Amino acid sequence: MTNTQKTRWPELPTAAWRDSSATLQLFTQIAGKIRLAKSPWLNHSWHVTLYVTARGLTTSPIPDGDRTFQIDFDFVDHMLRISTSDGTERQLALAGQSVASFYAATMTNLKDLGIDVAIDEIPNEVTAPIPFSQDTQHASYDADAVRRFHQILVNCDRVFKQFRTGFLGKASPVHFFWGSFDLAVTRFSGRTAPQHPGGVPHLPDAVAHEAYSHEVSSAGFWPGGGAIDYPAFYSYAYPEPAGYRSTPVRPGAAFFSEALGEFILPYDAVRAAADPDKVLLEFLQSSYEAAAINANWDRAALECTPGQPGVVRAV
Repeated sequence: MTNTQKTRWPELPTAAWRDSSATLQLFTQIAGKIRLAKSPWLNHSWHVTLYVTARGLTTSPIPDGDRTFQIDFDFVDHMLRISTSDGTERQLALAGQSVASFYAATMTNLKDLGIDVAIDEIPNEVTAPIPFSQDTQHASYDADAVRRFHQILVNCDRVFKQFRTGFLGKASPVHFFWGSFDLAVTRFSGRTAPQHPGGVPHLPDAVAHEAYSHEVSSAGFWPGGGAIDYPAFYSYAYPEPAGYRSTPVRPGAAFFSEALGEFILPYDAVRAAADPDKVLLEFLQSSYEAAAINANWDRAALECTPGQPGVVRAV
């Protein structure tokens, strides 16, 4: 591995920044819930996500009457910025904050900007949730680990977007789900799916039902925890077709996790590769094919040649 590869795909062991990761997840949940509270519902909860930027994560513009505002996490200067379309802005440091102080400062800044919003203070999809305003327990912020996490997200965003170009059917944006704290991209077969059983911790069943209303193959990056306590790429199908989990997926380091019901590729297997982008694309494509082939997707109608900059797709 060259020094350039080490920089582009940095090391990020889960245990080393576990406390900071938990705190950052809750910070992003506060911003995401603000977007949720002010945005009309978009299929599969796409209206709540965050997006990777050159400096961090953003909500993108959020409607507020006849103006908009935007919340940006800057992981270069380690600041939160709230900007409005009429030219006003507030910011606060990310380091040195508990979840409670971050929540209070964010809501105060919104009020100062004339933005009226209230959110559900209970975190989603985490164990033993503490209301944001009462959470002084989570207060760790490792700036170097956050910077490396952001660099990984930048890499994943680039590769996921390239992968997305090879599909003509309905596909999600590349977006960051703050509940599960992962960057994801999803392809749809176009067919409806059986109702999801729900049961996701601290997530209403109605949300899960709507999220999985249609047949999907979804892939993403997750910094790790629980059954997979290391950063990893994942891919799953809903509903899972017969033969899916026994289908070979590339590269050789990939495997099917019975605990999660997903294909897993350890991040370090990509990081150590001579061509990390190529290895990650192999995992995305082969795990998608495991879903599409076993579920009999109409691949001829749904797939196309991957896109190239400045080259119009031939039809």
